[in-house]
Amino acid sequence: MDHRTELFVALQRLLPKHALSRLIAKLAESKNQWLKNLLINRAIKTFDINMDEAISDDLASFDSFNAFFTRELKPEVRPLDTGDNTLISPADGVISQAGKISKNKILQAKNVDYSLARLVGNSRQAKQYENGLFSTIYLSPKDYHRVHIPTDGQLLSSRYIPGELFSVNHQTAQMVPNLFARNERLVCEFKSEQLGHFSVIFVGAMLVAGIETVWGGMEKPGPGAVRENDFSEQNLYFSKGDEIGRFVFGSTVILLFPENTISLEDNIQPLNPVKMGEKIGLSV
Repeated sequence: MDHRTELFVALQRLLPKHALSRLIAKLAESKNQWLKNLLINRAIKTFDINMDEAISDDLASFDSFNAFFTRELKPEVRPLDTGDNTLISPADGVISQAGKISKNKILQAKNVDYSLARLVGNSRQAKQYENGLFSTIYLSPKDYHRVHIPTDGQLLSSRYIPGELFSVNHQTAQMVPNLFARNERLVCEFKSEQLGHFSVIFVGAMLVAGIETVWGGMEKPGPGAVRENDFSEQNLYFSKGDEIGRFVFGSTVILLFPENTISLEDNIQPLNPVKMGEKIGLSV
């Protein structure tokens, strides 16, 4: 690990991460034409964002930086794998880690793991995934920031867990213990006819101004109690590829599957890129 990475992680420990994220949220929500155009143009240049993929490449059509950052893409640029038993990537990004859940432990980085129960915030729910499979996908600022369901499913519950807002990039994952179980997160549990229960977890990060779902709106970062919601009686069904939420700025999505329900594709390995809609596994 180089000294620049060590310094970056040390700086994160000192920074008022929630205050910075609230400031970013205010700037990102601003409808001031000069400010939002400045932010959008800087983001496109800094992160080399491909606007040819967006439904609209007219910057005037975005009334805020948030609207730009969570822009919709042309359907043809993210075709969905339509196989009957396939699982698709829920987002654009890079595989951080993927593989087997070893009892109650998930691999965070090489030689670093963390608690499954602490991640989901519920020991009963965690037990369903012991010895199952997981995939962690890191979304950088240049990526498409809408999140889609990897297979057909009914929403059963959500659990918002307040926490830290460390960066979730590869370098921080190597140096901050229990990173994904320390950061704020929204744990969404679904039920599938083929898989039984599976979970999609939105993990917040430094400068992430909020996590938004299609059923509950915005969850903004900040202190407070765990918030539980039971949706099991509301018949909220989603088809593979349906949008279920979005991030404002970069972050991470973690997928959890029970034992003996899926197999992951051979290319779902650390540092490999993925696109929303591409095949990442099969139900078995």
